[in-house]
Amino acid sequence: MLALRNLFKVKKEEPKAKETVHKKKSDEYTAVRKGETGEYKVAIQLSQLPKEYRHLNDLLIANPKSASGYSQIDHVVITPYGIFVIETKNFQGTIYGGKERKTWLVNGKFKMMNPVLQNYGHIQALKNLLHKRFRPHFQSIVSFTKRCRLKIDMDLRDIKSDELVIYDLYLTESILRKVALLKLKYAEPILNEADINHIHGIFAAAAITDPAIRRQHIEKLKRNSQKTL
Repeated sequence: MLALRNLFKVKKEEPKAKETVHKKKSDEYTAVRKGETGEYKVAIQLSQLPKEYRHLNDLLIANPKSASGYSQIDHVVITPYGIFVIETKNFQGTIYGGKERKTWLVNGKFKMMNPVLQNYGHIQALKNLLHKRFRPHFQSIVSFTKRCRLKIDMDLRDIKSDELVIYDLYLTESILRKVALLKLKYAEPILNEADINHIHGIFAAAAITDPAIRRQHIEKLKRNSQKTL
C-alpha cells in the first residue's frame, strides 16, 4: 500500500529562487556581452584612423577619487591636435539627460549615471598621469549605439563642444571633424610624434591588467550604483 501511495504522490514544485538568480545572472552576462561587443565595434573603427594617431582600448587605471579606486576608460585616441577620451554606452530606448544632471533616464524610468560627468572623472585621472603642458588638450566623447534615441541638451551634440555626445556610427567622422576644427584654431600641431608616443607609453604603463582587480572594480561599481541610483 505504501508503494502504491508513493507511486501517485504529487511531486512538490522546486523553489523558483534558483531560476530567478540564474535569470538575473544571465541578464547581467548578456548586458556585459552587449557592452563588450559595442566596445569591440568602436575599437575596429578607431583602428581605421590615420596612422599617426595612437589609441588604447579598455584602459583601467588607479583613481583615488573614484568610488572603486579605479577608472575604467573604454577608449583613448591620441592625435596631433588633442587627446580624445571615449565612453561607450549600449542602451536601448530613449535617453533623457542634461550636462549638469547627476543622473540621466532611460525611457523616462531607469536611471543611469550621467556619462558626461563619468567621462570627466576619467579625464581627470588621465590628466594626473601627464605633465601639466598636456592637460589642456583633452576632448570628451560619449558614444551611444543607434539602438537608442538621444533627447539631451543640444550643446552636447554640437561638434564645437569639448564634451560631445554622439551615435557610435559617427565616431571616427566626429574625431576627424574635431581635429579639422582644432587645426583652424592652432597654426601647428599641439603634439608631435614624440609627444604622442610618450603619452601613449605613459597610459600603457599605468594600465592595470590583473583580472582580480578588474573584478573588484566592477563589483564595487555595482554596489555603489545600487546605493546612489
